Amino acid sequence: MRKILFMYLVAVNFIAYSLFHIDKNAAKKKSFRISEKNLLLLCLFGGTIGAWLGMNHFRHKTQKTSFRWKFFLIVFIQILVVYFLFKRYR
Repeated sequence: MRKILFMYLVAVNFIAYSLFHIDKNAAKKKSFRISEKNLLLLCLFGGTIGAWLGMNHFRHKTQKTSFRWKFFLIVFIQILVVYFLFKRYR
């Protein structure tokens, strides 16, 4: 089970990182964009590390306060969930 969870997290974070790169390139070309809703959903499903790396590496969505606020709210919720899961099973 741990191996499957690890592989899932690696995959979802790779996808998140890649989508931030794709969206940044699309923004430069004024082309079809990936919605913020979809980027945040990917974060919610475990892609926060990849998204954070993508945001900082490609300098994408770093100046948009509303997006950052939602992103860090998701990070905070995930930290709480992990904390209570570890506390419960300890």
